[in-house]
Amino acid sequence: MAWTSVLAIYFLCWVFSALVMLPFGVRTHDEMGIEKIPGQADSAPANFRPGRVILRATIMATIVCGLYVSNYIYGWITLEDIDFFGAGPPGYSDPENY
Repeated sequence: MAWTSVLAIYFLCWVFSALVMLPFGVRTHDEMGIEKIPGQADSAPANFRPGRVILRATIMATIVCGLYVSNYIYGWITLEDIDFFGAGPPGYSDPENY
């Protein structure tokens, strides 16, 4: 696998990880007992820390991307392992038909 492919996969993993990590650890003003600004949404975060989200996303993306690349190299899980509905279309498992 080319290093540019690994970089692109890491970037996709990082963005997905950042979106997954956004809601964790965030509390609203009501939960923290802080007075809200007039016109503020009830669900607005009071303690959003983007640095913590970036750090958590980087750690999670590194692990996920490392597992993906390792699986690509060593072939732990293949398409045949996750084929739950049978053998697939005719010629599916025959490498000469690709």
